[in-house]
Amino acid sequence: MLKLLKRLNKKEWLTIAVSVLFITAQVGFELAIPGYMTQITTALETKGTTAATILRPGAVMLLYSLLSMASSVIVGYLAAHIAAGFAARVRGQVFDRVMAYSTADINRFSIPSLLTRSTNDITQVQMIIAMGMQVLIKAPITAVWAITKIANKGWQWTTATGAAVVVLVLMLTVILTLVQPKFKRVQRLTDRLNLVTRENLNGIRVVHAFNAEDYQNKKFDQANQELTGTNLFANRVLGLMNPGMSLISNGLTLAVYAIGASLIQAASGAAKLTLFSNMIVFSSYALQVIMAFLLLSIIFVILPRVSVSAGRINDVLAVTPSVTYPSKVPAATEPAGTIVFDHVTFRFAGAEAPAITDLSFTAHPGDTIAFIGATGSGKSTVLNLLARRYDVTGGRITIDGVDVKDYPEEALNDKFGYIPQKAVLFSGTIRSNLDYGTGANKPATLADTDLRRALRVAQADDFTSDLDAPVAQHGDNFSGGQKQRLAIARAVARRPEILMFDDSFSALDYATDAKLRQALHQEAKGTTQVIVAQRISTIMDATKIVVLDEGRVAGIGTHADLLAHNKVYQEIAYSQLSKKELA
Repeated sequence: MLKLLKRLNKKEWLTIAVSVLFITAQVGFELAIPGYMTQITTALETKGTTAATILRPGAVMLLYSLLSMASSVIVGYLAAHIAAGFAARVRGQVFDRVMAYSTADINRFSIPSLLTRSTNDITQVQMIIAMGMQVLIKAPITAVWAITKIANKGWQWTTATGAAVVVLVLMLTVILTLVQPKFKRVQRLTDRLNLVTRENLNGIRVVHAFNAEDYQNKKFDQANQELTGTNLFANRVLGLMNPGMSLISNGLTLAVYAIGASLIQAASGAAKLTLFSNMIVFSSYALQVIMAFLLLSIIFVILPRVSVSAGRINDVLAVTPSVTYPSKVPAATEPAGTIVFDHVTFRFAGAEAPAITDLSFTAHPGDTIAFIGATGSGKSTVLNLLARRYDVTGGRITIDGVDVKDYPEEALNDKFGYIPQKAVLFSGTIRSNLDYGTGANKPATLADTDLRRALRVAQADDFTSDLDAPVAQHGDNFSGGQKQRLAIARAVARRPEILMFDDSFSALDYATDAKLRQALHQEAKGTTQVIVAQRISTIMDATKIVVLDEGRVAGIGTHADLLAHNKVYQEIAYSQLSKKELA
C-alpha cells in the first residue's frame, strides 16, 4: 500500500497536509468540550450560581461542536477529492501499462484478473484513502492528545485505560492475523469466479447446444461456494470486532466509575468535588481514546483486503514491457512493403522446442506470400513475429530494409492492416469501426469514398448501405461472415503497406472468397499481402507459398511447384480439392 501511495503527486500531498491541519483543529475542538463540562459541574455544586454562569461554557461548547463539524465536512471533501483523483490516475496508469504489454506480458495475467485489478482493486484503494485520511490521521492525534489531558488525573484511572488499550491491541492483532490470508484468497477466488462467468457468457451458445447448463452451473457453484465460504470465515472473524470493542469500551467506563466511586468515598470535603469533576472529565477523555482505536478498527477491517488489492495493482505496474521501442523513426532502405525473414527462430518461454525454426523468405511490394500447414505448425506465430508481438529468439526480421526492432511502435503498426481469425468489432457504428485509429498513413477521419471503396473490396457493400448503422458490442448484430468482411474492410481502409490475414477467409464461402481476392488483386496491387490459411483455394494464386511442418519449412514455392514436388503440400491439397480443381 505504501508503495502505491508513492504515486501521490505534490498537489495531493499538499492537500493532505492541509487536511491534517483541519483534522488537528477538529480534534482540538472536540477535546476542549469536556473541560467546559467540568466548569458546568463545578458551577452546579457552587452556591449562588446563576443561569448565565452555566450558559457561557454551554455556548462555548456549542460553538466548538459547530467548528468541529465544519472541520469534519472540509476534511471529508478533501479526502473524497484526493481519493477519486488518485484512483482515476492509477486506473489510467494501469490501463496504459496493460496497453503497452506485449502478448507474452498479457499471458502473465488472465484477462479476468486484469479486469478485477483495474476496477475492484482500485476501488478498494480509493475507499481506504477516503476513509484513511479521516481516520488514520485523526485517531492517533485524538489518542495522544486525550492521553496528555488525563495523564495527571489519577494513576488508577490511567492504569485502567492502559489495560483496556492493551486488550484492544491484542484483540486486533489476533483478528488481523486470522483474516489477512483469507482476504488474499478472496481476491484469487474473485478472479476465478470472473473467469468462470466470462467463459460461460462467451460460450453461451455452445452451452445451450450441448445441454451443458447443469455442468456449467456446477462449475459456477463450486467457484461461488469457495468464494462465499472464504468470505464468511473472514467476516465472521471480523464480526467479533464490534462486540469486542463494545465490551472493552463499556468495561473501561465501569472501571472508571468504580475507581472514581472508591476514591470519592475515601476523600473528604472539597476533595470529593474535585475527584467527581476529574472522574467526569477522565471518563470523557478515556472514551475518546477508545473511540480513536475504534475508528482505527474500522480501517483494520478493510485494510487486509486493500493491502492485497494494492499489491495486485503494483504487480501490474511493476511489469516492464518485454518489448520496448525506440523513439526515432528510421529511414527505409528498401521499397515500401518489402519483408525479409533472415534465418528466424522463435521459442516460447518455457517451451521445450522452438515454434519456428530457421525461417527465411523475402516478399517484395505487391507480392502475396501465404503460409499453410497443420494446426500448430507456427503459421500465426509468423504474423505475431512480423508485427513484433514477440521478439525473435534468433535471426532477424526487416521491413523496408529496417529491423522491426528499430521501429517506434506507432510507425511499425502503421505499416500493417491486420485482420485476425476471429473478427473483432467495437460497439459504435460501421463508420467508427472502419475509420478506426489514426496514423502516419491516413488522416484523422477518412472520407466516405474511401470507406465505400474498402467495403466494396471486402464484398461488404451489399449489407452496409448506411455507414452510420449501429454495431452492437462484439458486432453481435452481424453474422460471422459479415463481421469478417467488415474487419477486412477496416484493414483495407488504412491503405497499409502490408495486409496480414490470419486465416481471415475461413468464415467466407468460396464465391465470396474468390471475389474478395480478385478485388484485392485489382485495388491493392502495390500492397504486400501475408496470408495464413487452411484452405488451398485461398492461396493458389499466391506469389509464394511457405509450407510449415512443426515450425520448420517443408517447402517454399508457387502452387504449381509445390503441388508437383512437395509431399506435405500434396497431402493438404488432395485432402481438400480434386486434381481437376487443383489444376
